[in-house]
Amino acid sequence: MARTLITVPKAAKRGEIIEIRTLIAHPMETGHRSDSEGRRLPRDILRRFVCHYGDEVVFEAELFPAISANPYLVFTTVAVESGTLRFTWEGDNGFAQTETAEIAVT
Repeated sequence: MARTLITVPKAAKRGEIIEIRTLIAHPMETGHRSDSEGRRLPRDILRRFVCHYGDEVVFEAELFPAISANPYLVFTTVAVESGTLRFTWEGDNGFAQTETAEIAVT
């Protein structure tokens, strides 16, 4: 599993715009570089990121080799109800990781 950092407000008022920040430790190897012996390094990138707020998708991104290592994504959504935000990263070589964060809405 890759190390992740997720910043979500613990609490928000209903209707408030909240900022969500995510970072995942991942090399994002493009498959275009060679090692010191001239062998091409295999491609290993994250291809997709999705954030669900309850059952609704609130942010989705398709990622490409031009994204830097350790992708940092920042986005906003509206606080509508207390619940769980679910973050999923999918990538090459069967990589998949899901993390969650709770938010209380008053």
